[in-house]
Amino acid sequence: MPFLQAAPVLSNQYLDDRVLRSYLRRVLPRTVLGAIESDLTDLGEYAASAWASARARAPADPELVQWSVWGERIDRIELTPAWMAAQPLAARHGLVAAGHETTHGAHARVHQFSLVYLFHCASEFYTCPLAMTDGVATALKASGNQRLIERALPHLLSRDPDQFWTAGQWMTENAGGSDVAGTETTAREENGRWRLYGRKWFVSAINAQAALALARPAGAPAGSDALALFYLEPRKPDGRWRNIAVDRLKDKLGTRELPTAEIHLNGTPAELVGEAKFGVRQIAPVLNITRTWNAVGALATMRRCIALARDYANRRIAFGKPLAEQPLFQDTLAGMQAEFEAAFHLVFFVTELLGRVQAGQADDAQQNLLRLLTPLAKLWTGKLAVAIASETCECIGGVGYLEDSGIPQLLRDAQVWPIWEGASNVQALDFLRALRAAGGLQPLLSAQRTILSQVQAPELDACARAAREAATRIAEWLQKASTGERERLEAGGRELAFGLARMLALSLLARHAEWALRAENDPRPAAAARRFADHGLLRLKSDGLRDAQMLASDSY
Repeated sequence: MPFLQAAPVLSNQYLDDRVLRSYLRRVLPRTVLGAIESDLTDLGEYAASAWASARARAPADPELVQWSVWGERIDRIELTPAWMAAQPLAARHGLVAAGHETTHGAHARVHQFSLVYLFHCASEFYTCPLAMTDGVATALKASGNQRLIERALPHLLSRDPDQFWTAGQWMTENAGGSDVAGTETTAREENGRWRLYGRKWFVSAINAQAALALARPAGAPAGSDALALFYLEPRKPDGRWRNIAVDRLKDKLGTRELPTAEIHLNGTPAELVGEAKFGVRQIAPVLNITRTWNAVGALATMRRCIALARDYANRRIAFGKPLAEQPLFQDTLAGMQAEFEAAFHLVFFVTELLGRVQAGQADDAQQNLLRLLTPLAKLWTGKLAVAIASETCECIGGVGYLEDSGIPQLLRDAQVWPIWEGASNVQALDFLRALRAAGGLQPLLSAQRTILSQVQAPELDACARAAREAATRIAEWLQKASTGERERLEAGGRELAFGLARMLALSLLARHAEWALRAENDPRPAAAARRFADHGLLRLKSDGLRDAQMLASDSY
């Protein structure tokens, strides 16, 4: 019988996740964890079975059926089997609702994002419309528009699959994504009703039952402040589009199960969310929420990659023993694990802050901290997910390069995390704006001091020292950069953001490691903290603007 390599297998992804389970034991009251653990276990089992079933069937992409057999324009989108299964599952487990319910108070967002983290990879990016649904619900709440709140929120936050709606945010146009000032969609009042006219270039929740869209009211001046935010329901009760034409579905590198469309709005009826201007401000709560979903999705990708690489290493025999017993492979896997654990604690710290702010239990410093950390977490985890997915392909070797192994899909899908909700440079610039609004680094540095004050174990002395030294260097660099031209600060903004994310991530990982040593007698988080610190925290340049300008140019 010739040799056949055994494929990697996933076990229950909650019960098998040391990092998540230890974290939840630390941050959640025992009664809360007891109340939610059955849901977490169920989703962990679903994640494992979904991976196995996906390997057993041919991959499928959504399809756009534009015409009926009788020649009628119908623009029907046929979804994949995983998407058909995801909708009722997401509703029943409250993947949106849990974040808004008051049952667990300030812990609501930790509860919700634990579910999302387990569900994401199994959902085949159904988490994208869920993220936007969460953001739209948050924006509508903030708007104070009682009519729309009463109309939409019972659906957006429902746990009943028959009542649950998803929602989208339709911003991106041909001129670009993050720079919305060039939005060409117009809104006209016709017979007492607003109607939208224009083209939306990337619509990732095209199958949603509701959406928020930016448009410029007729006669309004140029610029982003003159844009207004509108609510619309894309389809009539019988399923026909409300003056919307779906031009095509995008042919993408990854996230292929997610139908992303180009559409034309041809007099689509809509309602103003607030006043007929300042729509970008009104839609900002959507982005704050979806960036956190982005970071949690990136974490889920990392966790899936490492779980597969670790199981494969236990099955693959090379040079007379399993890869898992080969020192160099152990070192490679340890490096991936350390980066993941640090990122995990930063992202879930953001979810803790979000829950406190939402529950009205956050002071001004914590609110500023959330505003600062949201773009940092999104930026760093997006890049890290791509690196870990790439390393996973290499860990599994030639089979990891074959499409039907499922491993290349992880890499292709991971590439969306740095792009969605604003690419890395956009996040860095947004962080710099938040930094100016907060009056500097003080909210971050104060939070770090509080966190590190809880780290006392000798095994973690070097980690705490590395985090403090990084904070000092960052403060010195920022003080110097802030006294010069604004362009110099912007040129270093990305490395500043990476450095701050890694600095605080190490502090948070060290704090958890201290607790794990005492409460669980588990030395692994401490090992992860030491390894992460050894990887280095900063790549700040003393004055890189001139060199950057010269190297970025093709002429001298």
